[in-house]
Amino acid sequence: MLQSMGKTRRAFYMLGLILAGEAVFALPFHVARFFRPTVLEVFSMSATELGAAQGIYGVVAMLAYFPGGPLADRFPARTLLAASLWTTALGGLYMASFPGFEGALLLWGFFGVTTILLFWAALIRATRDWGGRDAQGRAYGLLDSGRGLLAAGLASLGVLLFSFSFPEGYGAASFEDKQQALRLIILGYSAVTALAGLIVWFALAGDRSDREPGTVGVQSEIRPEVRSEIRSKIQSPAVPVGAGIAEVARLPAVWLQAVVIVCAYVAYKGFDNYSLFAVQAYRLDEVEAAWVVTLGSWLRPVAALAAGLLGDRYTISRITVLAFTLLLGSNLFFAATTPVPGAVAILLGNTLVACAAFFGLRGLYYALFEEARVPAAVTGTAVGLVSVIGFTPDIFVNFVAGLLIDANPGVAGHQHFFWFLSAFSALGLLASYGLMRMNAGRSVGRSTP
Repeated sequence: MLQSMGKTRRAFYMLGLILAGEAVFALPFHVARFFRPTVLEVFSMSATELGAAQGIYGVVAMLAYFPGGPLADRFPARTLLAASLWTTALGGLYMASFPGFEGALLLWGFFGVTTILLFWAALIRATRDWGGRDAQGRAYGLLDSGRGLLAAGLASLGVLLFSFSFPEGYGAASFEDKQQALRLIILGYSAVTALAGLIVWFALAGDRSDREPGTVGVQSEIRPEVRSEIRSKIQSPAVPVGAGIAEVARLPAVWLQAVVIVCAYVAYKGFDNYSLFAVQAYRLDEVEAAWVVTLGSWLRPVAALAAGLLGDRYTISRITVLAFTLLLGSNLFFAATTPVPGAVAILLGNTLVACAAFFGLRGLYYALFEEARVPAAVTGTAVGLVSVIGFTPDIFVNFVAGLLIDANPGVAGHQHFFWFLSAFSALGLLASYGLMRMNAGRSVGRSTP
């Protein structure tokens, strides 16, 4: 009975992390990703201006990642995650007023604080603790798989509501109709975000992290080797911030991991422009384009979990190499071929290849911490360091996309952007191969008498 309660508790804990981990990013990312053409029209912004607003998010987030790491090592995940979700939901109310370009700059800057400073490192640390020593791929795979399931489900519901708002077709809709439909989507995402904060508050309630941050669950539900590690953390003083930073910065694998995250995240951010690509290059309407992106999003739960499980079996770095290889091929196809208007099968097929690759990478890149043997006591600091570098694409990817697309209207601008994505895919392939070789060398060295 006790064992059964332990499993239930662990499942509820992971459910809380999954809900929090996706809901917090719905407002700053999902709205513009799935409904980008309508966002540009209703907010009266160009692609470059929307990219600049999202770039402000990236600048603020980059500044917030690093201090967020030590916070996660010292404060309960329950408090940090719930506060982040509730403040982000408040930002959604302002977003629903369609504040225009200047307001959008302030809004995405605000989201950069609420979704990163109190949230990101706390989420990653809690997930690593949940996985223990031998299930890091499963832990991060479950997290991103669950997040993907939630994202795809919310997107499907949102696109249904969006399409029902235009019974005579999107082309016949007035500007006011489009405003009302988008406002409904934004308020719906705001409600989900606030509800996720409430759920995570209860899912993590009573956890030992309320007293000793960085630990998970009650003792009866934790494997013996993980319990021993937790006990050593409790009995020893916390690692000083300066010492933790220096320890992490001396690890070459951490820097290679940062490059892997940069390149994987460039591809993921590039996904924000697929709906606009579908409209401008393949001549789909806005509702059809939203469905293509939504269908691609349904691959996320499958790809993230499958990549995590394969990574546990064949090593994380080896599956990372495979994912970057697929991603490079997909980006080169879109960059080098001329779109055929209405060729939905070609568009969707190659979109699914790209989604399988970069969603798989999202289920892998933090699991590299264990393979690279980064000390558990400085996980939050390591997350902060690699995130400062790894998530810089939040600053520049959508801005670069906007510049290329606005300067080269139509197919040409999108092709230039896919060449840009291809370059980062190639760099990610090289970095992940180097990390695989480095980790393989460590394994050989450890087994040698």
